[in-house]
Amino acid sequence: MTQFRIAPSILSADFACLGQEVSRVIEAGADLIHFDVMDNHYVPNLTFGPMVCAALKPYASVPVDVHLMVEPVDDLIQSFAAAGADIITFHPEASRHVDRSLSLIRDAGCQAGLVLNPATPVQILENVLDRLDMVLLMSVNPGFGGQSFIPHTLSKIRQVRTMLDEYQAQSGRRIALEVDGGIKIENIAEVAKAGADTFVAGSAIFGQPDYQAVIDEMRARLAAV
Repeated sequence: MTQFRIAPSILSADFACLGQEVSRVIEAGADLIHFDVMDNHYVPNLTFGPMVCAALKPYASVPVDVHLMVEPVDDLIQSFAAAGADIITFHPEASRHVDRSLSLIRDAGCQAGLVLNPATPVQILENVLDRLDMVLLMSVNPGFGGQSFIPHTLSKIRQVRTMLDEYQAQSGRRIALEVDGGIKIENIAEVAKAGADTFVAGSAIFGQPDYQAVIDEMRARLAAV
């Protein structure tokens, strides 16, 4: 039976009290804390650096899931690993040597993953599956929170799920499939049916007064899948 995980994105949290926001959303049932790192270079926005990750780590009793939207990536991989990241994902377009960047993450003791933008083909995963712990599919174009889910992502999720299931059958090792962008109560079950097991939700959770009510309802929808 698939174990579903909900990963609230602090990109939509109240920046004036991030530590308390992290504590609140974990108390509400979060499985991961999703940490969006944007550099105003790879994407047209600027967010958090390693010092913010290190400052929030004491508040995070669940794994910190760092999504690097930066170019180049290798130096920041090492900085975020030192700052307390548990999972680090990055975009293959932002690395000159994807295999080397994945090795840097794993050598630092973190789980490693690749992020595919809506227009990035899934074939890029084929030669690095043995180095992946997670695949993150963007269901919006990266850079800003609050965007709407791109419908054709569902077929891409199914395609990647098939690839990961075949790999698991051969290797005995499961790779998580995370989806980020426009995830909300109304569509989380459909995304899960397509094959996702980890769900990043920002404004759908932090934009509501009762975080636990939202997460509980998401879990109820997932339980019916």
